[in-house]
Amino acid sequence: MQEAKFGIFVHWGVFSVPAFSTEWFWERWEPDNAFGAYVNKTERPGFTYQEYAPRFDASLYDPKQWTELFSNAGAQYVVLTSKHHEGFCNWDSRAAVPSTWNWNAMDIGPHRDIVGDLASVVKTEVSPFTQKTLRWGIYHSLYEWFNPDFLADKAAKFSTSVFRDRKTMPELYDLVKKYEPELLWSDGPGGAPDSYWRAPEFLAWYTTNSSVAKTAVWNDRWGKRGNGAYVSGHDRYRPGKLLSYKWEMALTIGDSWGFDRNATYESYRSTQTLVHLLIETVAFGGNMLLNVGPRHD
Repeated sequence: MQEAKFGIFVHWGVFSVPAFSTEWFWERWEPDNAFGAYVNKTERPGFTYQEYAPRFDASLYDPKQWTELFSNAGAQYVVLTSKHHEGFCNWDSRAAVPSTWNWNAMDIGPHRDIVGDLASVVKTEVSPFTQKTLRWGIYHSLYEWFNPDFLADKAAKFSTSVFRDRKTMPELYDLVKKYEPELLWSDGPGGAPDSYWRAPEFLAWYTTNSSVAKTAVWNDRWGKRGNGAYVSGHDRYRPGKLLSYKWEMALTIGDSWGFDRNATYESYRSTQTLVHLLIETVAFGGNMLLNVGPRHD
């Protein structure tokens, strides 16, 4: 990853169906705000967020085409959302995490392994610029906005760990064992302390005993900042100076990480701006992880 410099981030999930303003749609949806007004205008009375899932069909999803596009754009690594804060799993999580029944890409929506299909292609794609194979990474949210187990642990001030033990950790082990990501891009912590997530124990396994231990890299959003192999900081992290440690700027082309139907041409960063940011980032010792948010199909 030290020499990668430029990567592509992909935010894709059920939030890509409403595609209204932000991938945080579900969390921000209230009856009397703009999100509620959008639902009232476009859906039947009593509509629930879960009903968006069947429409996340990925019918035009072509992992090979995506990968070639990313590679030809100069990307040296690709990071795909396996699960965002809404909890929907973009892989076949059913055996490892039974509680994801009917809230995963195999049971509903695409009916295919979104993560696995892209992983198999990215890991064999050779960059036309460096003649090296692209590196494969996975984004994973530690917490979930409305998962009952997480909310129960939170209500107990995280003195219980049902959600972590039954959901988060089984998911992480499953993702690494199945898809062998050389980069794990964690997101959270959802208000929970480091002691709740017990990330050091998992990361010790990932970096010593997993199949990708020799090349494993991980960001620093595992609870307390500073647990990473490099600094990803806050969204659109831009220190503006040379740092003594490895860092990464993850940023969006527009305002939203997920596809936004309301985006305008003016809301997107220009090619000139993006190239300038890439040059600045690399000059100051960082990597640039540029996000794209595909449509639901």
